[in-house]
Amino acid sequence: MWSATTLKSLAVPGGILLLAVAVLVHSGWLTLPLPALSFLYGCTLIGGMLLAWRFHSSRIFFALVVLLLGQQEVAFSGGPHASPGSTVFAAAAVLVPLNFVLISLMHERGLTASGSAPLALFLFVQVVIVAVLGRAETGPSLLTHGHHAAVPFSLPDYVLLAFAAAGTILLARALFTRKPADSALLWSLACFFLSLRFTGTARISAAYSATAACILATSIIETSYLLAYRDELTTLPSRRAFNDALLRLQHPYSIAAVDIDHFKRFNDTFGHDTGDQVLRLVAAQLARVTGGGQAYRCGGEEFTILFPGKTTREVADHLEQLRAAIEAAEFRMRGRDRRQVPRGPDRRNARTGGRARKANGVRRLAQEPSAAPLSVTVSIGIATSSDRTSPDQVMQAADKALYRAKSNGRNRVETAATPRQRNSAKAAGIA
Repeated sequence: MWSATTLKSLAVPGGILLLAVAVLVHSGWLTLPLPALSFLYGCTLIGGMLLAWRFHSSRIFFALVVLLLGQQEVAFSGGPHASPGSTVFAAAAVLVPLNFVLISLMHERGLTASGSAPLALFLFVQVVIVAVLGRAETGPSLLTHGHHAAVPFSLPDYVLLAFAAAGTILLARALFTRKPADSALLWSLACFFLSLRFTGTARISAAYSATAACILATSIIETSYLLAYRDELTTLPSRRAFNDALLRLQHPYSIAAVDIDHFKRFNDTFGHDTGDQVLRLVAAQLARVTGGGQAYRCGGEEFTILFPGKTTREVADHLEQLRAAIEAAEFRMRGRDRRQVPRGPDRRNARTGGRARKANGVRRLAQEPSAAPLSVTVSIGIATSSDRTSPDQVMQAADKALYRAKSNGRNRVETAATPRQRNSAKAAGIA
């Protein structure tokens, strides 16, 4: 959970953006006047909503709506002169964290009427209740500090508890999913909390509010980037990322072509669901490759590993360890693909005993013992660049080495220069 990749997905870009704004605000380098900051906040909100609408991101869209409603409630309670004891202020301080948690638990269904109506109605009810409470309130007690004094509010304990609970849930979800939207909800909520803390200083509060909206809007761009450069099934970098990496390579470098042995047999025998499990299993092992390599999924059961600045001799042992780790990583199927169960035309032939036979068939399927663990193996071909070779030529040489590994029995590592005969290499069975 606390790997470098997970921490990067958590901190970039929301955490870095919040840190940069905090440094600018509290160091005195932020000199924009309040009208400019308010205009920036409005533009960021509108731009984020348009991006969310264009990319069918209902969670980010409603998060921006909640952020807007929360800021309007704070302004309604007195703006820079609001009191933490105000009912409307307290409602905004509690409802925004609650709504962010609910939004984080939503399934992304796009901005459709059926999917958006329940949450929109729930937010409308909240607005009506807060408006009624605001009218019934006799008036907030005003703070005495000035408009430009950077004095933080002392928020009530229940508000701190609400933010702490919501922050814990959002942090756990961001670490678990590693999705930009979940990370953005966490950092945006942190910005809203700081905005409340410095409500008495309008410029600082507006800066944090604009940052909260900017983080949410940026998450849409980050999500689009991941969809373009990350394989959704395995989470490895995709072919587009691989092609971009090839442009940055400098001699020397090595390329390893990896192919799952008998992958078509997995799909034909056990179904595509099991095939997807196999792909994820192999990808998880490839992501842990040592020797400075970076794995990519280039399509189907084909993977590629780049080793910048390394030769075949330097990476061969690391690839052999990878091959052995994949061979040792047995797994059990979650269940037979329903498409593999015979469904002949005779199942409805006879009425007599038809229900009994159907019941017996259901019992047999329910009592069917779990399948034996499956062992997956891969074949790997390696090639290293020279002064006169291009990345395409190195890739072709790695593919030839891969074909030689296949023809020599699979489950082995071969180099483009000379075949590597490994005593530990075994002929592949069903895998």
